[in-house]
Amino acid sequence: MGLTDSLSIAVSGLQAVQYGMSTASQNVANASTAGYIKEVANVQSVVNDGTGGGVRRATTSLATNAHIQTALYSQNSDVSQYTTTSNALSVVTALQGSTSADSGSSGTLSDQLGNLQSALISLTSSASSSTTQSTVLSAANSFTQSLNTLADTVQEQRQNAQDGVVSSVSDINTNLTTIGSLSTKIMALKGQGLDTADIENQRFTALSSLSSELGVSWKVSSNGDMSITTQDGVTLPTHNTSSGSADTISSTWPLTTASAQISTSMSYPGNSDANAIPAITLNGKDITGHLTGGSLGADITLRDTTLPTMQAQFDSLAYTVASRFDAQGMSLFTTSSGNIPDASQTSIVPQGSAGFAQNIQVSQSYQDDPSLLVSGETASSSVVQNILSYAFGTTQSDGTGQVAAPTNNLGVMGKLSTGYSGSQSLVALATSLTANQAATANNASSSLSLAQTTQTNLSSSLAGTSTVSVDTEMANIVTLQNAYSANAKVISSVQSMFTALLNAVGS
Repeated sequence: MGLTDSLSIAVSGLQAVQYGMSTASQNVANASTAGYIKEVANVQSVVNDGTGGGVRRATTSLATNAHIQTALYSQNSDVSQYTTTSNALSVVTALQGSTSADSGSSGTLSDQLGNLQSALISLTSSASSSTTQSTVLSAANSFTQSLNTLADTVQEQRQNAQDGVVSSVSDINTNLTTIGSLSTKIMALKGQGLDTADIENQRFTALSSLSSELGVSWKVSSNGDMSITTQDGVTLPTHNTSSGSADTISSTWPLTTASAQISTSMSYPGNSDANAIPAITLNGKDITGHLTGGSLGADITLRDTTLPTMQAQFDSLAYTVASRFDAQGMSLFTTSSGNIPDASQTSIVPQGSAGFAQNIQVSQSYQDDPSLLVSGETASSSVVQNILSYAFGTTQSDGTGQVAAPTNNLGVMGKLSTGYSGSQSLVALATSLTANQAATANNASSSLSLAQTTQTNLSSSLAGTSTVSVDTEMANIVTLQNAYSANAKVISSVQSMFTALLNAVGS
């Protein structure tokens, strides 16, 4: 082997070291970047006529396990979904207290109805006491104010969910079109036989972000393009060429929706333009029902099902308490206009009971004149006693069963149900309501814990191949530095030999 060959081999070694150092530095710089996959610097031996001729740079690859990576992105969607759900529901349940016997709580709706019941019992033995009358009204006001606060909070969380939908759609559009733009670059580079690892990594970062917003499936074709579909198979376009021949990144394409102020009368899909929550459309077609998983799927479910169900439960309880009191001759609970709405929960107050939980209050007449609580009381006929025996009980005065609370065909679209029996006492109904909502929140919290554990396990499984270890990369850099020194020494030695040769020839 001649000096020229030795010099060529050493130079190729330096170039390979430089390539390796660049790749290692890229990995270290992105070690904390979500979705980043470790890049691997690949080199090939050069053989000329059976003789080694050094090394040359090959295509950079990504150190990944496609199956685990797919599972991890799916788990990212679940974690984001349960996080969004759990956060929203915890705000509501935090206001409700606990139904457990050892909680010591006195703030649940059932506790407050129990306080009202106790105040009415005291009133039977001291009907003329203004203090006792005031205690009854105070307990009644505490109950209505709690219902008002809880129902208002539900609507606030629905509004947050709607705002979250709009924000997620914008982020999803940005991620989809980013993937499309990067795919176009990847296809062009692949067509020229050039390295695409850096751009592929950028694309996986966008895909990782997308998977937190929405449950998706993805596939990379032989030409390097990436296709995205929803969990049930609807294709989501990624190449936005509407403004010209090149892909552009957009927050408004391909999905569209609109902001809205959410009220108890609004629903998706709605039965009129006046009460319909805006759909999410793709090419003018409503695909809201196909968008599941991730924070977007969670917000859609919260907005359209979970929180409206809680609203319907509150409305049902409000109507039941007001109507059972009224049936015994005490119209203590009314709307702000002073009436008791109809049982229909598909109509908004004052015509129906939808939204009554926000509107219920202690009748202004009773607040102005507390003595109305015992007005018309006689030895043989006691309204207060009838309230205690029948309004708070499970039977009516004629011995028949108490009129059940509305439990089915609830909400403005008539598609919701409370999930528990309406044939219970008022206190039991309130307990069932609180327990049902707590169970819904606990299920979300438990599912989140499980999803996070699975996500951690998958991340650990992927860490050995795909995740950047800064310690490992720094060790690689030290090794590469040693290789650089060795190749540099060869070049220096060859240079010295050339110098000595030239001097010998010249002399």
